[in-house]
Amino acid sequence: MSTSFQVALWIELLAAGLGGLQGALFAAGKRHRRIDVLGVIVIGLAVSLGGSLLRDIVLNQPPVVIWKNWYLLVAGASAVLGMLLQPVFARADWLITVLDAVVMGLFGAIAASKALSLGVGEAGALVVGVIGAIGGGMLRDVILSLPISFLQVGTLYAVAAGAGAGTLILLTGFGTPTLIAGLGCVVVTTSLRLAAVRFGWTFPEQRTVRPRYPKGPSETRGSRRAG
Repeated sequence: MSTSFQVALWIELLAAGLGGLQGALFAAGKRHRRIDVLGVIVIGLAVSLGGSLLRDIVLNQPPVVIWKNWYLLVAGASAVLGMLLQPVFARADWLITVLDAVVMGLFGAIAASKALSLGVGEAGALVVGVIGAIGGGMLRDVILSLPISFLQVGTLYAVAAGAGAGTLILLTGFGTPTLIAGLGCVVVTTSLRLAAVRFGWTFPEQRTVRPRYPKGPSETRGSRRAG
């Protein structure tokens, strides 16, 4: 089995740190929900570790976020930092959006790379990449009882993750080094997500189709009298 898809530990810890920071900034900004300090840290941990946890469960691997101490330490410290910095960035909603997009790209790249390293096929690696990218945000929304982002009419949340993971899979298929392919994943995911937010790109909303029933004899006669 090839090991060329292995991701350096510092990259995973960078993703965990940014995830914890973004999750805590997001939760600390929801003051109307009266989330306490522990709650903010929990949300930060969920965003930071959720994608990795779901990724390893799907791949039937021991969850690295449980077995390796560094993940929890980095994620927890980043969540505390995000909580402390939230008053400074209280009006900088764009920062949370940018961090969210970058974190999606990083976790998507890591998840797709790990799937490929385990011999998962391209289609399966794409699914795993999307799960890794959106898993943390999905757990955040569940904990906060918010509409799950990628299921709502929104700004191409899962599409951006899929495009990024697909880019990595395509590049590695042509022999591109993993680090460069991963960077391509992050750039594509982040760019598409931010462009969708900026320009309001969405999928069309599903609409209820009302069946048209044929008119009965009484309705037909009534329309003729009216004429």
